[in-house]
Amino acid sequence: MCGDATKWDEDAYRGSILKEREILTRTVFRTVWAPLNPTPDTIVVASSDGSIASYSISSCISKLQPLGLSNSKAQHFLGAEPDGFLQGHDGPAYDVKFYCDNDDALLLSCGDDGRIRGWRWNEFKESKVPIHLQGDHVKPVLDLVNPQHKGPWGALSPIPENNAIAIDPQGGSIFSAAGDSSAYCWDVESSKIKMVFKGHSDYLHCVVVRKSASQIVTGSEDGTARIWDCKSGKCIKVIDPVRDKKLKGFISCVSCVALDASESWLACGSGQSLSVWNLPASECVSNISSHAPIQDVIFDDNQILSVGAEPLLNRSDINGVILSQIQCAPQSVFSVSRHPSGVVSVGGYGGLVDVISQFGSHLCTFCCQGI
Repeated sequence: MCGDATKWDEDAYRGSILKEREILTRTVFRTVWAPLNPTPDTIVVASSDGSIASYSISSCISKLQPLGLSNSKAQHFLGAEPDGFLQGHDGPAYDVKFYCDNDDALLLSCGDDGRIRGWRWNEFKESKVPIHLQGDHVKPVLDLVNPQHKGPWGALSPIPENNAIAIDPQGGSIFSAAGDSSAYCWDVESSKIKMVFKGHSDYLHCVVVRKSASQIVTGSEDGTARIWDCKSGKCIKVIDPVRDKKLKGFISCVSCVALDASESWLACGSGQSLSVWNLPASECVSNISSHAPIQDVIFDDNQILSVGAEPLLNRSDINGVILSQIQCAPQSVFSVSRHPSGVVSVGGYGGLVDVISQFGSHLCTFCCQGI
């Protein structure tokens, strides 16, 4: 039976199609667990639409509604509205971190617009503004912008993007991995650059802080990881995870790096290879091959969790033995993060977030909805 064409709403139809496409193409680039919470309930997500949003896991389980998409695969996943929402960046938001884990904690993010922005976490989570009116309701207390570089005749370069950030609250510093092949150390109190780390020949993907040695480790599109002295700004070691392959003509970027709790072990994701390095001995102890490029890695005590351009959460030991592989909802996974309780979250393509218990079971899977 045909419908009544006189009641057809072309604008509503076009809007629904655009909304469907937006949901299908949204990507979660980073997830992080909120501080001061002994149970894994609140998670914060940085997405490709520039938003920073928080979700309650317990609320998601009880309130999720079907997406209602025409794609049969997508119908298996449920959509969740955020508890809190910030339009953090013009362009994708690539990373999100918490600066300090006390009542004065700042929620930090960085993105394609070259900014690092920070909001007071308590002000954000306790806001009474209705969710549909949120976005710029909480003003940032920190707004850092990468410097532009002068070219011929004084022309300024575009503002280089920030692909990742790392924090050192004891030193009052934020480190950023930027798109101009440099890492920057920002002073939180003065909002000024304290140090610039130059030496990579291509843009940076990642950065971590090695606090015990006053160092940072960066990974770059040039295929190397570098260890830097934070006092002098000089590179003290270059790590080339896939040197032998480069001799044969293959070049793989270092997409992610992670340090264990002792800061003696370094994991480097480079192309379809995950290498583990003993830093005191300056020695590579293992190399794990993957079927897809590795996009994020973290340590879980003396084990390693890694994700990449396939729907898998991989767990391995330092010696390179794969201990388990858990199927994930996103077809390409960009982020893995661990709550102190052992619960793990992964996020990736399609705006999907998968929350996995310490025993490997799926607690919930949801699709991040806009407002």
